[in-house]
Amino acid sequence: MLAKYRELRNARAGVMQLGQDPFGVVFDRILSATEATLDGNRVVLLGTNNYLGLTFDQSCMDAAARAVREEGTGTTGSRIANGSYGGHAALEARLAGFLKRRHAMVFSTGYQANLGALAGLAGPQDHLLLDADSHASIYDGARMAGAQVTRFRHNDPEDLRRRLRHLADQPGEKLVVVEGVYSMLGDVAPLRDIAAVKREAGAWLMVDEAHSLGVLGEAGRGLAEAHGVEPDVDYVVGTFSKSLGAVGGFLASDAEDFDLLRLASRPYMFTASLPPSVIASVTQAITVLETQPLLRGRLHRNVARFHAGLAAAGLSTGPSASPVASIRCPDQGTAIVFWNRLLAAGIYVNLAIGSATPGGKPLLRTSICAEHTPEQIDHAVVTIREIAASLGFFQTVDAAE
Repeated sequence: MLAKYRELRNARAGVMQLGQDPFGVVFDRILSATEATLDGNRVVLLGTNNYLGLTFDQSCMDAAARAVREEGTGTTGSRIANGSYGGHAALEARLAGFLKRRHAMVFSTGYQANLGALAGLAGPQDHLLLDADSHASIYDGARMAGAQVTRFRHNDPEDLRRRLRHLADQPGEKLVVVEGVYSMLGDVAPLRDIAAVKREAGAWLMVDEAHSLGVLGEAGRGLAEAHGVEPDVDYVVGTFSKSLGAVGGFLASDAEDFDLLRLASRPYMFTASLPPSVIASVTQAITVLETQPLLRGRLHRNVARFHAGLAAAGLSTGPSASPVASIRCPDQGTAIVFWNRLLAAGIYVNLAIGSATPGGKPLLRTSICAEHTPEQIDHAVVTIREIAASLGFFQTVDAAE
């Protein structure tokens, strides 16, 4: 049955010949939001998406522990079959209030949130217009919906406008799907322009705020808040596994008959619901977002420090200074060696190769946390710079450009 993955096996073996398996790292212990031990050595975590460091927030951990003691470890079934716990409904109301929406529904993962949202909203008669760099969960949701898919060039409102005009006489609804912060390069969508195109065409707009929730906007609601276009966004989808420090996902909207999606979205209907501990920690994490805005300030200072340090070293990290910073590598071999040397030096980042990256170009992907100390940021910058220099990286990248 697995013979069809022979090429994948050979590719993985080739990666492992150059050092550790980057897709099979097992930490001995997670010490904090920013440190772990690996093979007995301390490692700075620079690739976790833990933007606000809330995995170790004491109030969130206390809420989770209380919920386990009072309501057990899990729900053992879907909400459709087993019913909802009070915490599920309370979290949905809390999310809706935080996002200033009338309705919200919770999924068991962020991946399922996109899967369930798109499969529930769109059908074979509808059109989904997807940014070309959309996350795999968005493409998988589109396939599950069976809708007609049109890709437009990444962050290109004019290309979106042309494609919507081409579809103007076609029957069915048109739903545009973009992300707030794109997960590989950390660039943000030109949401004001996209919202204007959406209004012009009479289409609908869904924004995946997975990597922008808690990070952007005065209140931390994401890119739509930061760009002042929340009324133009018909559906907001996101995850609890980034800034909120847990696992799960959500869909929020002001749409009439929103609750019908609970009966139309198979990824919602047929998946066990989130356990009480996660519901409790996420509910508390929203309170932390609302009451501790200094966390976002600390995150943005760390982001600025890290980006400035890499820029001073001659390394480009993409068009936007966001918590995601990716270093483009000239080839896969260089990226793998670079990743291994960073890990040996006590810096853990993400190695991104193959179809997961824009244009298939290899990347070293980092994500900054509010809990990183200035010393950790500076240590990471110096280490990255020294390894890049030892690989002749600057000359190689300059020649490629």
